Amino acid sequence: MAAKIYPIEKLRNIGIIAHIDAGKTTTTEGILYRTGLKHKIGEVHEGDTTTDWMEQERERGITIVSAAVTCYWKDHQINIIDTPGHIDFTVEVERSLRVLDGAVVVFDGKMGVESQSETVWRQADKYNVPRICFINKINQTGGDFYKSLESIHNRLNRLAFPIHLPIGFEQSINGVVDLISMQSYSYKDYADHELSVGEIPDNMLDDAKRYRSLLIENAVAEDEAMLEKYLETGEDGLSEDEIRQAVRAATLSGKFFPVTGGDGRGVIVEKVLDLITELLPSPVERGSTWGKHPKTGDEIERKPSISEPFSALAFKIATDPFVGKLAYFRVYSGKVIAGSYILNSSTNQKERVGRIVRMQADKREDVSEVKAGDIAAIVGLKGTTTGHTLCDPNSPILLESITFPDPPVSIAIEPKTKADQEKMGQALQRLAEEDPTFRIRVDDETGQTIISGMGELHLEIIVDRMRREFNVEASVGQPQVAYRETIRKFGVEAQGKYIRQSGGRGQYGDVWLRLSTKETGTGFEFINSIKGGVVPSEYVPAVKKGIEEAMNNGVIAGYPVVDIKVELYDGSYHEVDSSEMAFSIAGSMAFQDAFKKAGPVLLEPIMKLVVVCPEEFMGDVIGDLNSKRGRIEGMNDLAGATKEITAFVPLAELFGYTTNLRSMTQGRASSTMELDHYQDVPPNITETLINRKG
Repeated sequence: MAAKIYPIEKLRNIGIIAHIDAGKTTTTEGILYRTGLKHKIGEVHEGDTTTDWMEQERERGITIVSAAVTCYWKDHQINIIDTPGHIDFTVEVERSLRVLDGAVVVFDGKMGVESQSETVWRQADKYNVPRICFINKINQTGGDFYKSLESIHNRLNRLAFPIHLPIGFEQSINGVVDLISMQSYSYKDYADHELSVGEIPDNMLDDAKRYRSLLIENAVAEDEAMLEKYLETGEDGLSEDEIRQAVRAATLSGKFFPVTGGDGRGVIVEKVLDLITELLPSPVERGSTWGKHPKTGDEIERKPSISEPFSALAFKIATDPFVGKLAYFRVYSGKVIAGSYILNSSTNQKERVGRIVRMQADKREDVSEVKAGDIAAIVGLKGTTTGHTLCDPNSPILLESITFPDPPVSIAIEPKTKADQEKMGQALQRLAEEDPTFRIRVDDETGQTIISGMGELHLEIIVDRMRREFNVEASVGQPQVAYRETIRKFGVEAQGKYIRQSGGRGQYGDVWLRLSTKETGTGFEFINSIKGGVVPSEYVPAVKKGIEEAMNNGVIAGYPVVDIKVELYDGSYHEVDSSEMAFSIAGSMAFQDAFKKAGPVLLEPIMKLVVVCPEEFMGDVIGDLNSKRGRIEGMNDLAGATKEITAFVPLAELFGYTTNLRSMTQGRASSTMELDHYQDVPPNITETLINRKG
């Protein structure tokens, strides 16, 4: 059956984002069931959900990769991306939010705002994504809509206002009061197929009026004409349509957040679907996308229209066992047709569009074209990876890419048999294509393959996927910290002179470099200040290459060098004996010499650790964190005599922390951690690391 083509105004690209275990995947299942895509609701604990389709996701009950599904509701097409909640897979949330127009933030009604809720909220703020809040699980023991709302106000944003109020409490919840229409929508059983419309229960009338006034008063603030009318006539002077319009405008501003709640498996999800179509933006409302001309660097605007030249961003690469490499992409302007040629302006390579598929999680539906505003996947693009721009070859544009953090955890990995050797290389390469926070390198000294990722779980899943999807058995070493090297001084100079005289032609390269420290996170900068050709221009790239090789291998302890400015300002050459190789070696020698004189330091990753534990174990947890060089940042009281402790702790001290925490608290505490920043390693530990290298 051919899919109906919806106009761009009827498109909604949304993400479901939340802390781990808040019920994102279950809510997505509820949406798919209600929109007719599924005949029954999949259960995460039973392992039959649509968007958690990988074996590891079903076994562990967590989402690892973001999955895309398309569904239809009340004459709208909704593209949904269900994103992971675990911090090790935060890149999946980041890249999804980059291409989405709106989001539904799901909260666990028993827990309120949790640490990862804050992280995904910040990511949505970064991309200015309008969102609605859904407080899930309020029908379970301990679920509390109003307490969760209070935690949103305290920890995320005060401009979050109920648009629905739940009817009942905990297990007796059976519907919501709509504060715009002032009607109740109720059900007898959560699995009902329809909501009954009725009057507001008498005992809720006062609350409904109070929350309605709050909603309207704050929504009209975004619209001058509406605010004026409201001030003149009060809320009674505004029609239901005008209130809806005001709430929508306020939501689209990205500063106002409507809140609803219920059971993510139940019929109440229909009200969430209504909010998605009524309040979240279409691609047109998100406005134009800006990019640069690949050659001239001039700013270019692309309107979300089919009449504009084609432009799109590849935001995810996946390996499908049946069709091979899939590139998920979001079209910002124009359209792309199966069989046509497009330009990857990030690599300046042309690519042929073979098949275009619309994804239903791990199932596919072939389509002949994809238009502005839509999300789909192309099968078989060769040189395209995450963050690349795809465009019309006659109207090139380079969209802003997606930046990813450097992975802080590394392990050595070895194939178990000779037969696994070649397969392992291919498998790792395929997995690295899919995941920009997963890196592979070979240690020059030991010849070992080192893989790096965002955390222990991330690497565990990679090794597990390699075994299951590529049949590669591997042995892994202990997790290692990805330290970095840098300097603390400015303007340190050194000469590198490489001269070899042997029979026949010799080697000659001579350079002077000036090294300076740079701000954390700003990377490597190379400046060519050669005057008068004392180093011929054809040898300058070789000098830079020699410096980069020395940086990759480290100078004091073998770790990559970061955040440094290198200026090539003098040197000399020999008419006959100079070569690229000689200048590359001279560049490396000068760099290493200057680096040692420039106040070298080692940097270590510092993790932001959030521990949730019963009050009785708080002393033990804090004592343990102090022994791990941790710095306690703050403590919050949560429901039911539970504390939340936030601390900054060096990653080196945190391997195996989850297991230790469980045994210390009789299995009653949980923790999440994310990379926060790098800082200088204490001198005694630096000495140990340097000696270990020696």
